[in-house]
Amino acid sequence: MDLRHALRSTPAVRDFLPLPVEESTIRRVLDTARFAPSGGNRQGWHVIDVRDPARRRGIRDAYVDAWVAYLAHLRAGVTPFSPLLTHEERAAVATHHAEARASIGSDDFPARLDAAPALLVVCARLGSLAATDQDLDRYHFIGGASIYPFVWSILLAAREEGLGGVMTTVAVAREPALRAILHLPEGVAAAAVVALGYPQHETTRLRRREVDDFATRDAFDGPPLGR
Repeated sequence: MDLRHALRSTPAVRDFLPLPVEESTIRRVLDTARFAPSGGNRQGWHVIDVRDPARRRGIRDAYVDAWVAYLAHLRAGVTPFSPLLTHEERAAVATHHAEARASIGSDDFPARLDAAPALLVVCARLGSLAATDQDLDRYHFIGGASIYPFVWSILLAAREEGLGGVMTTVAVAREPALRAILHLPEGVAAAAVVALGYPQHETTRLRRREVDDFATRDAFDGPPLGR
């Protein structure tokens, strides 16, 4: 597949055909994705291909519980899990949890996560991450630069196999539950859950902001790039 086409047309897929995804296929996907960049080429990732139904249900339950909080944020009119939420905004979110939980239907993606043909949990070995922002007085995210390019490579490599999928970090909000389910050792964190399968529908057009909306010259408030 042409690289430019793949980058402009790889969607988040949450609806899959009822077809299995063999371990051998997942292995081929990972064999390609492993060439993703990482800080110092330390490749601080570990992938768990979750096949056991009980573990899958546990991951689903953790996801649903965190999804309730996600929906409660939306109902409160704020960005879900934003690091810039005020105390008042957090208090407002708490008032919407009951209605958010009641709104989740059995056909919603979180409720059927465990039925995904392939369910991967991507973990990060914290000792391998160069978190250069750890001493800054703000939210820390730089360490993810050594993990999430690998996750994106999984999705691109999966597409080459005819698969579609989605990366979600919602369940990570309930990491203690994931740690118990997956026996994660100290120093290893859950970074993402990736659901994969053969797509029910082919997405041909994605909606994204134009370059003028996010790229400037010389400064954050500079003129649009290329103008």
